[in-house]
Amino acid sequence: MITGYSAPTIRAAEAALPELLESGELMQRAARGIARVTAGRMRERGARTVTALVGPGNNGADALYAIARLAKRGFEATAVCIDTTASQVQTDAAELARQRGATVLAADSREALTAISRAEVVLDGITGIGGRPGLPPFARPWVDAIRDRAWVISVDTPSGQPVEGGDALADAVFADETVTFGAPKPVHLLPPTEAACGVLTVIDIGLDLTEATPAVVRITPDDVPLLWPVPGHDEDKYSRGVLGIVAGGEQYTGAAVLTTTAAVTAGVGMVRYVGTQTPTALVRAAVPEAVHGEGRVQAWVVGPGLDTTSTSPGADAQLAAARAALDSDLPVLVDAGGLELITGRREAPTLLTPHAGECARMITRLRQRSTELTREEVEGSPLEHARMLAGLTGATVLLKGATTLVVDADGPVHVQDDAPAWLATAGSGDVLAGLAGALLAGGLEPAEAGSLAALVHGRAAHDANPGGPVRALAVAHALAPTVAALLRS
Repeated sequence: MITGYSAPTIRAAEAALPELLESGELMQRAARGIARVTAGRMRERGARTVTALVGPGNNGADALYAIARLAKRGFEATAVCIDTTASQVQTDAAELARQRGATVLAADSREALTAISRAEVVLDGITGIGGRPGLPPFARPWVDAIRDRAWVISVDTPSGQPVEGGDALADAVFADETVTFGAPKPVHLLPPTEAACGVLTVIDIGLDLTEATPAVVRITPDDVPLLWPVPGHDEDKYSRGVLGIVAGGEQYTGAAVLTTTAAVTAGVGMVRYVGTQTPTALVRAAVPEAVHGEGRVQAWVVGPGLDTTSTSPGADAQLAAARAALDSDLPVLVDAGGLELITGRREAPTLLTPHAGECARMITRLRQRSTELTREEVEGSPLEHARMLAGLTGATVLLKGATTLVVDADGPVHVQDDAPAWLATAGSGDVLAGLAGALLAGGLEPAEAGSLAALVHGRAAHDANPGGPVRALAVAHALAPTVAALLRS
């Protein structure tokens, strides 16, 4: 499991090591890590010149000490500094860098921008985890001077990007690589700022975060055997979980097949399907394990392919079953058409699975605002709007996208980035709904079910056709062997 922590939590962990903090040992551990990563990247790229952009804080001192180490290794090392007298640690770092053969330049010197523009590798030490979003004015000419072919390595975080996550800012650094200390921060793991961090390396500097509450959680394949509801020898189909599915209609008939196929392939004990005439016939043919009609279940999936305005035969009964599921005290996953049935808060465990457009429409409707929220606004600030929807509904929200967010109104953000771009295809959300619904029926809490489903969904897409196009039905069929492989790992 990968966990990310807020800046205050990291600061508290550092403060808990006063001897290492006051002696400068934590900074030296950070500088050693930066220098090691940078030297390796420079050798890999055949680079000789490295320039550090040194702001007034501790990140700037980290970069200066790293430059001293790189100069000692024989690289042509330069530091462009806003103020080497900002603190004693900066003064000491600058002096050591000079002694090791590095060039230390003042920000207003004629040589400063030239040194930046000719650097093959640039160390970004402008701001750290205490910095505000956006570049400080003095740093803008520095960043503008970086040549396109240079490899940018940010120290701790890309300067100017919001450390706690949020919009990726144009007035900030976009790194090719980031070296951070102790643990990732939200900026490293959350969209859209994750893309501004590039390759992420975490340097262990000895912080103890075992009792700290993470801000961001990402499960990994190693977590699957611990989380997956594996049946015991005394289990039967009822104790393993019965999932009710209200999906499909006369317009979107395939959604029923995809959702039910995913649920049974993921290993749910039994599926009870409720649908109209055409999707019911398709499910009977494609998923003979499914039982048709309402009955006792442990959880529901409501909404994939559901047309709440349909007048087709059987549509009224299907809609009534959907409303009854939402009125029950059972866990419910709500997707697609079912999202239109959410009118306020639901107290029972609930997992909403909208994409950005559906999230925008729900927030607009539930807040009863005349100004319509747009899909683009949600995509620009996905965490903010997923949290907003969770607050309005009392539900856990799985916001679908290139990176999947699973959030409650507060608490850690669960984030998954496991799927190939090929998975952006019609029907993939129906498969995810069936998979996550099976996990809800197996007893998992909504956030855990959503995160685990997102990981397995992405891995199954890779397994279905590695490196190439994949159809949603192939992903559904790949779930069983994918789960088996993950359980063996």
